[in-house]
Amino acid sequence: MTPLSTGDPESIGGYSLLGRLGAGGMGVVYLGVSASGRKVAVKLARGPYAQEEEFRTRFRQEIAAARRVSGAFTAPVVDADPDADQPWMATLYVPGLNLAETVQKNGPLSRRELRALGLGLTEALRDIHRAGLVHRDLKPSNVLMTEDGPRVIDFGISRASDNQTLTTTGRMIGTPPFMSPEQLASPREVTPASDVFSLGSLLVFAAVGTGPFDADSPYITGYQVVHGAPDLGGVPEALLGIVERCLDKDPAARPELADIHRMLQALPESDASVSPEAGRSANPQPRPTSQSPATTSAGAATGTGRRRRVRMLLTGLGAVLAVTGLCVGVGVFMSERDTATATARAASLPDGWRPWRTELRYDVKGIPLDYDSPGCVAEGSALFCGGTGVTVARIDAASGRTLWRTGTRPQGAQPVGVRDGLVYVYEDPDDSTRRVVALDAATGHRRWQRDISKSEDAVLYDGGLLTLSPDHSSFVAYGPSGKELWRARSLDEICTPSVLGGVPYALCSKGTEPGQAPVELMRLGPGSLTGTVTLPEKAEALGAVGGQPLFLAPQTAKDVYDAGYERPYNALLRVASETRKVRRIPLARPLTGAATLVDGVVYFVRSNGSVTAVSADSGKQLWQKVTDVESLSAPAVSATYKRVYFSNRFGRLLALDSSTGAEVRSTSALDDPGDKAQGYPPHVLLVKDAIVAMAGDTVFSRSPDGPT
Repeated sequence: MTPLSTGDPESIGGYSLLGRLGAGGMGVVYLGVSASGRKVAVKLARGPYAQEEEFRTRFRQEIAAARRVSGAFTAPVVDADPDADQPWMATLYVPGLNLAETVQKNGPLSRRELRALGLGLTEALRDIHRAGLVHRDLKPSNVLMTEDGPRVIDFGISRASDNQTLTTTGRMIGTPPFMSPEQLASPREVTPASDVFSLGSLLVFAAVGTGPFDADSPYITGYQVVHGAPDLGGVPEALLGIVERCLDKDPAARPELADIHRMLQALPESDASVSPEAGRSANPQPRPTSQSPATTSAGAATGTGRRRRVRMLLTGLGAVLAVTGLCVGVGVFMSERDTATATARAASLPDGWRPWRTELRYDVKGIPLDYDSPGCVAEGSALFCGGTGVTVARIDAASGRTLWRTGTRPQGAQPVGVRDGLVYVYEDPDDSTRRVVALDAATGHRRWQRDISKSEDAVLYDGGLLTLSPDHSSFVAYGPSGKELWRARSLDEICTPSVLGGVPYALCSKGTEPGQAPVELMRLGPGSLTGTVTLPEKAEALGAVGGQPLFLAPQTAKDVYDAGYERPYNALLRVASETRKVRRIPLARPLTGAATLVDGVVYFVRSNGSVTAVSADSGKQLWQKVTDVESLSAPAVSATYKRVYFSNRFGRLLALDSSTGAEVRSTSALDDPGDKAQGYPPHVLLVKDAIVAMAGDTVFSRSPDGPT
């Protein structure tokens, strides 16, 4: 323990802090004491990570995972507050060094100590797996050495074996020398057998002082884990049979924990010499040769159990293939099927396209407007972006270069849309006025402007631009020249302009607040609102199918203000506006999440990364996918590639097969997406086949054909 330093808190959650037990990149662990004198280890998240939504999610899951495990060889959670400004968790203080410190201080363990360590770790993993968890980061620094046996700690990247999601942000999930091959190759598909592989690596470290796959870089180490034979020189003969079986590349071939426990129990309890067969199973598996004849003598054990490591020298093309084939830390994964498909298809990209990234932040004079968020719209190869903190800009979709920028104040919202050579944007000259402005898409020059309602958005329909007048008394339609096409008087209630299937409508409610009364759907036209259809309270407009407006019907209209609550919907409502008939299409079960209608499919996207696709025609669930990427954007669908694309707040991209929901591709988060990533919702769209996404005020483009 080291003394508290300047900047360290004196107490956390009512626990007085006595000193630092350790620190890592994401947090600090303190020794604390309660008022009653009980000592605890308090893990406090570092400030920058505390602001990341994904980190908080992982921290909550670490607490939940640790609480699910209660065994003699784990450290129980006694208190926590994952919602504090800086999240923290307190576990029972276990005095003693960790395994890495023990080996560094005293050298490799004796055979008796190895037996005790193996038995304790096996029992700890048994408790963890019985709780439905996979630890995924069993390494020397996560094993505390105590007088009554080892204690496994740190469930920060543990994952439920029943496929509950865990977000990754592009950071490497695990520690390469102690990860399993499947953890590196298919991190979303690990099973308890992954911890068995890590146990084998950890026992080698304890016996020798180095891991079986150590190399000069994490990339080469990862390659060795996936493809190389383990270096087991110096491992006691009695332990070799157990270790070799644990380190089998095939998860199905690794022994069960009960078998490992039985084999370890068969080892002698003293350090006296033992038969080489003591550690073999009753039905031994053929084991790979850990060293070639050329390296056997060079890797021979010394008298202390240590041996010199034989480094694999990867040079030239071999090194390139090793690192490229692994992609550790890059966070991009493609299936063989996807790779084959991509190479057989030429993407339709803007002329001269290459991967790019552009920071849109443009500080100008004026009060920042924070009631909306940045975003981009596209037409053909033209890309236009704007929003909070961003003046409107045209971005070259091929290079990310800013072609023009206009305005002296951030616009407060993304552009309305682009059509017929005009891009429509908002302007807020003062606190009481809002305008829609038509800009020349080629030059950014202002063509015309009109004042509109401060509280309602403008929308493009097939005949022009639909707005609500500043005094909310009339709906007004404008043509491309700015000429008023027609006007229709609004009702004496709350009415919002809407476009469904290219047709202008009004959504009206008699309540004092939007969504507090049944919704009246009314057809808009010159001088009139006609064809009233009454829809349930909190019904949500999705668009149109076959020219008929489509809505979501809520299972309950009750307002719930609990954190994380998502309203459930149990039916689709299809409106035949000419006959004023509403067809109710029940869903198989209530669904939650943000709903988006694209090409006859409704995609429900939950905050936890779950995506459900439902037929807009029948209400039948087409597929559901639980992903590892939280806070997803609305989808963008590629008919060419038959994929559904998403982005998240930190710039991770996700591609799902539009027919099955199977994951086709995912990428890591952006490096430093800016200080607005946490606060702004993400966006993704397609410019031809190029993927364009926004994280915070950063916009970037990637190819649909895999890693770039």
